Amino acid sequence: MAGSKGYSQSKKNLVYVDKAGIIRYTSNKKEAAFFGVNYTVPFAYGYRSHKALGKDLEKAIDADVYHMSRLGLDAFRVHIWDVEISDSLGNLLDNEHLRLFDYLLQKLKERNIKILLTPIAFWGNGYPEQDEKTNGFSSVYGKQNAVVLEAAIKAQENYLQQLFTHINPYTKLAYKDDPGIIAAEINNEPHHTDSRERTTEYINRLAKVIKSTGWGKPIFYNISESPAYAGAVTKASVDGHSFQWYPTGLVAGHEQKGNFLPNVDQYLIPFADSLPAFAHRAKMVYEFDAADILQSNMYPAMARSFRTAGFQWATQFAYDPMATAYANTEYQTHFLNLAYTPSKAISLLIASKAFHMLPRKKNYGSYPADTLFGPFRVSYGNQLSEMNTDGEFYYSNTTNTKPVSPEKLQHIAGVGSSPVIHYEGTGAYFLDKLENGSWRLELMPDALTVKDPFEKASPQKEVVKINWKQNRMEFNLPGLNGNCDVVDINTNQLVKKEGSSFLISPGVYILSDKEGSHSVDAISKEFFAPVQSVTTPLIIHKPTEEVTAGKEYTITATIAGIADDIKASLELRNAANQWKTIECKKGEGYNYSAVIPSEMVIPGILNYRIMVHDTGIIYTFPGNTMGDPYAWDNLANETWQTFVSPANAPLLLYNAMADRQRTNVYNNDWKNNNVALVPGAEPRQLALQTTLGGSNQLMAWQYYFGDKIFGRKDDLSSFTKLVIRARSSRDLSFTVSLINTHAQSFSTNVKAGNEFREIVVPLNNLQPGSILLLPRPYPGFQPLWFHSSSAKPFDNKNLEKLEIRFSGDGFPTGNVSLEIESVWLQ
Repeated sequence: MAGSKGYSQSKKNLVYVDKAGIIRYTSNKKEAAFFGVNYTVPFAYGYRSHKALGKDLEKAIDADVYHMSRLGLDAFRVHIWDVEISDSLGNLLDNEHLRLFDYLLQKLKERNIKILLTPIAFWGNGYPEQDEKTNGFSSVYGKQNAVVLEAAIKAQENYLQQLFTHINPYTKLAYKDDPGIIAAEINNEPHHTDSRERTTEYINRLAKVIKSTGWGKPIFYNISESPAYAGAVTKASVDGHSFQWYPTGLVAGHEQKGNFLPNVDQYLIPFADSLPAFAHRAKMVYEFDAADILQSNMYPAMARSFRTAGFQWATQFAYDPMATAYANTEYQTHFLNLAYTPSKAISLLIASKAFHMLPRKKNYGSYPADTLFGPFRVSYGNQLSEMNTDGEFYYSNTTNTKPVSPEKLQHIAGVGSSPVIHYEGTGAYFLDKLENGSWRLELMPDALTVKDPFEKASPQKEVVKINWKQNRMEFNLPGLNGNCDVVDINTNQLVKKEGSSFLISPGVYILSDKEGSHSVDAISKEFFAPVQSVTTPLIIHKPTEEVTAGKEYTITATIAGIADDIKASLELRNAANQWKTIECKKGEGYNYSAVIPSEMVIPGILNYRIMVHDTGIIYTFPGNTMGDPYAWDNLANETWQTFVSPANAPLLLYNAMADRQRTNVYNNDWKNNNVALVPGAEPRQLALQTTLGGSNQLMAWQYYFGDKIFGRKDDLSSFTKLVIRARSSRDLSFTVSLINTHAQSFSTNVKAGNEFREIVVPLNNLQPGSILLLPRPYPGFQPLWFHSSSAKPFDNKNLEKLEIRFSGDGFPTGNVSLEIESVWLQ
């Protein structure tokens, strides 16, 4: 329906695609933009997991859709599991999955969230479990045959005809006529292997059958999953093309750490100028995420890059249902939910604002210049996303930024504290100004991350706990301060004050000054949150890996599930078997700390545990054991450990034996190249071996060591040399780089022989260079290399990553390998 003809034929449709490939509103011809999420509860594991937990699926959908709306989202997309709602001939099955999807569509429409249909997924319905036996056409033909075999194509034509004319019992409208459904993407991630002509024919046939139902809205087809077929795809009669972006790879099996803003510096479309038809097609992103990352600075930067590339629709994959987010079981590499990942959720809210406000095609420079764009800011150092305008102020973590016009603010949302709100809890909050000058406050319970959510998942493994707790909140807004009233809308009772702050529990409140109205009758009482899951004392702590002897240092921990007057103590033992008990001091919120005196910090291992005395019971961590830890029959002996290095001792950055599983490897040919752990030269020492099978290839890896050096930051300026213990199968030159928190690389080339030796590099020999973007961004046509625009000089104090790389150039026959045992500073 591209062009003016499509416009005249479809005035009933919300949007159309003009001759230039721009999505415009039918009513006024203005450019459109839509930003939101994928969400899967009616289908597959999303459905089964809710059933297994005994959840009411309609109520679960109600809660999740409300939270999507609360985050300012206006777009929804999911690949429909056709295997669950079709038979082998493509006949539509009127079953529970379809009914729940219809219910979801109605709830989305009520919140003004627009819908893009992707009718064909090709997938089985199992992940992360085994596929169930289903009778759908995708189960019969599979993904590759579905786009080739005639019988499979006929089944898809039949299915599409029935689906688009299906009448939703909740809206009383056929999908083709529903104004809330604004576009369609024919299928999900098609993988084409047949001729180019057959590919174009397949797309045209499916587009034609959709249009034959009376559908007059934009139709999209994926172009990034099979980029070699881009020419054939653009020859088809569709209105636009769909892309995805996973700039930090997928399924690392652990949280990725470090500065990944360079990975989202730009979205590259390599065939944008080489395919004439592409210039007249609309562009949408059906799935995106910064996978395996908990930081709250990625989404707005991705939204910025999408707008620069010209996208007008973007939907994150995938928003976690609140009922199962406690375990992150649906897709372990993704984790996003308002209640369980509040900072990331507020970051998504800010990204939505950016996607709607930023102009298409405007370039904001290269990192770090592009961390400021319009009224938006992202910061790796502060772990922060921010939006600051006259009427709106949003922040994903504690910020010192002042709102540009406090007196004009209408909406505030955040996590942590800011110059206008001081809050000691960890949940998200929303303040919206009402017509009478009062404010509506919505406050979520506290979320406490207890395990790495990106490791192997299980419904029995809780990765985030929820705590309903009264926390101090103080307001510093024009008309709202310590003299204002805070009223619980459910009880119409005033909230208790303590000085200028209030003790507020999760829920919904109305705030007003003494002269304002306290009426709560017209205020929305909608509120959805998980139940309490902190039922006993809880300590969350990660020990510092290494500290320097003779220097005091501070141990910090998060302690929940205890009253403020309950005592916690830290008991430690050093390498000389000296014992000491230190009281933990309570800070704001859940923060506790204990200062370890310098005389206890002697070379060797420092072991310690924390004990909480609560209502006559002693809880000891790690291990969370109850009872007297000194009883003769108490078997609990777990402790945390920190290694204490002598002053001026070398600082280990990488050890293959311990660090291989968290090493990000670049290998573009897994068939011929190899990565392995092999015996080193010393007893019980392993080396990371990377092997190239031929010439004209690149092998590389990166490792984040920021946690390792944290406890010795004060010593970093004294180190002058980088040492690499390595060997190679040939006389091999390779590049070693140290990467800092500003994503700057400082590199040099060194040579390894066929025996392990220590290669010493003076740090002042390192020169600015480029880095590899690892994990490798997907799709694979995204940039692989990055060179920072920052001109900061080399500084030991802000290092965080190591990169090793080499090529097969000069070795045309046979394999060439490099083995690294360890890397350290001295």
